[in-house]
Amino acid sequence: MQDAVTAVIGSYDIKGRYLDRDAIDALKAYFGSGTARIQAASIITSNAAQIVKAAGSRLFDENPELIRPGGNAYTTRRYAACLRDMDYYLRYASYALVAGDMDVLNERVLEGLRETYNSLGVPIGPTVRGIQIMKAIVQEQVGAAGIDAVGVVAQPFEYMCRQFSEQNI
Repeated sequence: MQDAVTAVIGSYDIKGRYLDRDAIDALKAYFGSGTARIQAASIITSNAAQIVKAAGSRLFDENPELIRPGGNAYTTRRYAACLRDMDYYLRYASYALVAGDMDVLNERVLEGLRETYNSLGVPIGPTVRGIQIMKAIVQEQVGAAGIDAVGVVAQPFEYMCRQFSEQNI
């Protein structure tokens, strides 16, 4: 697992180069947005259960077939598993937000997920939609708190959506 600093330094180390203007600018941006990223992660942490519950409600309102007989969230066990997975995505999005790097998402969430979802018959569309809903809720809460990190907050959620969408799950 790495953060923005180790990603930049590691890249230059592999090339055997000193940090140039681009590297310094990337590090300045990371440190410059640090307080806002930490504040946003704090909002996520403080409101995680509410965010997941609200996102789940919205998702199932938009896609009621998921909770009907035969749907992937039908039965209490499957419904709970869906919310549990949404909580995982939210938690790891907060880690990536603080790290300023998406490596943690690849390492802890996305790698191996295709095989797991395929074996369980989990549809990817509703998964992506649930992540999008959580992103919107988090951005709304961060904006309401007056934190100037709405764009940065979107990055881990958008990354997961892109990765899920590009995978044949």
